[in-house]
Amino acid sequence: MRLLGSSGLSAALLVLVTSLALPSCSGPEPDLVVYTAVDQEHAERIIRKFQDDHPDLVIVPVFDVEANKTIGLVDDIRREAHAPRCDVFWNNEIANTIALADEGLLAPYDSPSAADIPERFRDPEHRWTGIAMRARCIILNEDRMRELGATPEHLPDRFMDLLEGDWAGHGALARPLSGTTLTHLAVLYEKLGFEQGHALAERLYAANVDGELDLVSGNGPLMRKVGDGQAAWGFTDTDDFNVGRIRGYPVSRVFADQGEDGIGTLVIPNAVSIVANCRHPELAKEFVDFLLSKEVEAMLAAGDSAQIPTRDDVPRPDHVPNLRDVKVMDVDWVAVGRNLPRVHEDLKKIFLR
Repeated sequence: MRLLGSSGLSAALLVLVTSLALPSCSGPEPDLVVYTAVDQEHAERIIRKFQDDHPDLVIVPVFDVEANKTIGLVDDIRREAHAPRCDVFWNNEIANTIALADEGLLAPYDSPSAADIPERFRDPEHRWTGIAMRARCIILNEDRMRELGATPEHLPDRFMDLLEGDWAGHGALARPLSGTTLTHLAVLYEKLGFEQGHALAERLYAANVDGELDLVSGNGPLMRKVGDGQAAWGFTDTDDFNVGRIRGYPVSRVFADQGEDGIGTLVIPNAVSIVANCRHPELAKEFVDFLLSKEVEAMLAAGDSAQIPTRDDVPRPDHVPNLRDVKVMDVDWVAVGRNLPRVHEDLKKIFLR
C-alpha cells in the first residue's frame, strides 16, 4: 500500500490522509513519516521518486501551509518530542532547524551523500545538512516600474529601499513571522544587533500601518501580487520568482545589496535532518542519503523551483543562478539559529499587536 500515489493529492487531502495514517490511529503503520516545509508541488515529486524505488513502503508526507511556513511543523516536532511522529524533517530554510538541533530534538547522522557538500552547509555535529539553496531577491513588475520612471540603472537594489528613497511606498514584503522572511529578519537582527534589528522591525510595522509598505501572507502571494501589478516590487525567493517567470508575468529579478558597501544577497539552503528518537531511524537514514544526493539537487535545479545546488558540479539550467556571480551575504547560521526563538518572539510582539 502507498499513501503517495503517482497522481498526487491536494495539500488538504494529504494532511487528512496523514492524520489518519499515523500510529495513533487504526490505519496501516507508516514505514516513514516526512515533515516538509518545501512547497508541495516541488517536494512531492522528489518523495515520489523515493517511493517508486520502494514500492512496498508506506511513506507519509506532511506538508506545511504557505501562511505558516516552517513554524507549524517546527512547533509540531517540539510538541511531539516525548513521542515523535516525524522521522525526517526536510525544511525549506535552516534557522529553525538549527534551533531544533540546539534543543536536542534532532539526531546526529553523518550521511555519506553529504561528503562533498561544502562544510559551511553542514552541522559539525551532523544534526542537519544544507542542500538546494534559494536566494532572497527583489522581484519587479516591469510594467509598473516603467510607470514609476525606473531605468536599468535606477531600480530597487537594497533591502532598505522598502523604507527610504525613491522606491519606498511601492514595495512589498511577506509578514516576517514564518518561512524565509522570518529567516531574513533573523539574519538582519544578527547582523545589526538585537536592538537595531528590533528598531528595523518597528520601522517595517510602522510603514505598513501608514500604508507605505504592503505586508502579505507569504512569498507565493507576494509573487502573485507583484506579477499582477498590485505591487510594483517586493522581496521574495528565487523559486517564487521562477514560478512567476514561467507563468508569464512581466517580472524580472534583482539581487540586493550587491554594491561595494552592500552586505550581499542572503542565500538560504534547505535543511535535512532526522528527528531524535524517531520510530524508523534506519529508513530515515536511507531517505536522508537520497535527499542529499546530487540526483535530487539536479532535480530541484531543473524543476520549477529552480533551486541552486550546493555543489558546483551538479547540472543546472541556465536560468538557475551561479553563486560565483553573486555577492553572497556572510552568515553565522549557528548564531542565527540559536537566537531565532528570541527574535521570533520579538517579531510576534511587533507584528501581531
